[in-house]
Formats: sequence, structure tokens, C-alpha cells
Amino acid sequence: MDLVLFDLDNTLLAGDSDFEWAQFLITKGVLDREVYEARNQAFYDQYKAGTLDIFEFLDFQLKPLARHSRAQLDAWHREFLDTRIRPMMTPQSQALVKEHLASGAVVAIVTATNSFVTGPIARAFGIPHLVATIPAQENGAFTGKPRGTPAFKAGKIERVEAWLESLGLCWESFEKSSFYSDSHNDLPLMKKVNNPVAVDPDDTLRAHATAQGWPVISLR
Repeated sequence: MDLVLFDLDNTLLAGDSDFEWAQFLITKGVLDREVYEARNQAFYDQYKAGTLDIFEFLDFQLKPLARHSRAQLDAWHREFLDTRIRPMMTPQSQALVKEHLASGAVVAIVTATNSFVTGPIARAFGIPHLVATIPAQENGAFTGKPRGTPAFKAGKIERVEAWLESLGLCWESFEKSSFYSDSHNDLPLMKKVNNPVAVDPDDTLRAHATAQGWPVISLR
């Protein structure tokens, strides 16, 4: 049995769902453009540079969830999925997912982006498991805060191991473990699996993958 893990943003998707969700809310007039657009871009730039403070970012990204009803959020997300996300689901990425699912592998998305944004995206890909940053809820409403360890950098390892444990599994349960990612932020988890694959990688990850002899592919 194989384990196949996919990063989501700029890996399976030809774009970043976290960034696009904030831009979508700005476009809808839910968030003030002058206040939020520059901060959204700044956080995205910090992520790419490897300097992102994940808790500062989550405070920014999760607060809007606490201001609106779940019904309204779900309605916005359906529009977001159709207009922003489906165009970023490339034929190559969908084919790769289907190939791994057909092989009988245990397949999951592992992403720092919160599970409200990414849950419907995982379902759109047909991927049965999602390991994501969890937005805390109370009585069915979001609090604007994360719950537990964010699935970011080394936190992805912690969250994946907890998920595997919940299934009665561990790393040694699998002959082959793969992780597909575009970002140097994911090097901790890429070094943990025995088949790391760089997908349309950033310059830092490309250099590391080349030096280590890891496969480098494109899903664009």
C-alpha cells in the first residue's frame, strides 16, 4: 500500500486558494479593498520568501469567517469554487490524482490553507482525505482563531502523523510514501517521505530537488 500526499496551492492548483479567497471577498465587497488587498499581497510575498508568521496570517485570514453566518459563507464558497478554483484545476493535476486513486493508494491533500476553504476543493478533486489548518468553531460558528497546530512547515508532519494514527496507520504502514509540492516551505515533509516530488517548484525547492536527485515535474 502506498501513501500519496499532495500540497494544494500552486501544486494541484495553478494558483493559491488562500490568496484567491481573500481577493474574492474583496471583489464581493465583503472586505475593504484598501485595507485588505495590500496585506493579502504582503502575506503572500512573505510565504513565498519563507518568512511568514503563520499565526499573524491566520489572525488576518480567519477573522472574516467569524463575521458571517455559515450559510452565507457556504454560498460565497460555492461561487468561489466555480469562478476561481475550477479554472485552476488543470487536466494534468486531475489525471495524476485519478491515477493514484485508481492504484489503491491512501491519498490526502496536506495544506496550510484552512479546511473551510480547502474542504470543498478536496471533494472537487475526489480526494477522500484532507489534512489542513483547522478554523475553530463554537456552536457551529467560526471563532476567527485556529484550532491546534497549523499544517504549515514542520506542522504538516505533526498533523499528518496524527491523521495516520487516527486511521490506525503510521509511516511504516506504507512501502512508498510520496509528497508532491511546489514550495520550499514544505521541505520538512518532503524530507520525511521516501518519494518527494517537486511540482513546478520555486527556485529554492528546485535547487534542493536537483541537488538531491528528486523528481521535478509540471502539472501546468
